Order: sequence, then structure tokens, then C-alpha cells
Amino acid sequence: MTNANNAAIVEISQTAGKFRSSIVLQYDNKYIDVKSILGLFTTLLDAHSYDLHVHGPDAEDAKKAMVDVFTKHNLNVKIVEE
Repeated sequence: MTNANNAAIVEISQTAGKFRSSIVLQYDNKYIDVKSILGLFTTLLDAHSYDLHVHGPDAEDAKKAMVDVFTKHNLNVKIVEE
């Protein structure tokens, strides 16, 4: 894993931690709490496309912030609207 990947994981987790909403990353059949750095280390290993589920009182702001940080690190993410 590169330092760039490490930086992405830390920034993604820190960004998610700013919100009260639940932010869950879906990859294949795995669901990872984005606020968990350990979970991200085991998931964000390759440049794949990820689905993001965001629910809570500040969900709209959280969605925008998460898309921005994933895009900054060249990670493909799609917000799942439920």
C-alpha cells in the first residue's frame, strides 16, 4: 500500500467523522463503516468502484463531502439513494 493510499484512507475516515450520519461503504458483499480506519485499510486496496450509503440528520452535507474526498483521491464512488 502506498503513502497516497494511506493518506486517502485517513482523510476519508476523518471527513466521515465530522458527520453524525451513518456512512457505510459497500464493496461486493462487504459493508464497511467509513469512520473505521481499520475497515478502510482492508477495503480500499484497489481502484474499484464503491457504493456509499449515507443516512442521518446531516446526510446531504455528508454525501457532498464524501464524494469530494473520494474524487480528490481518484476513487470511484456512487451515492446509493434509498
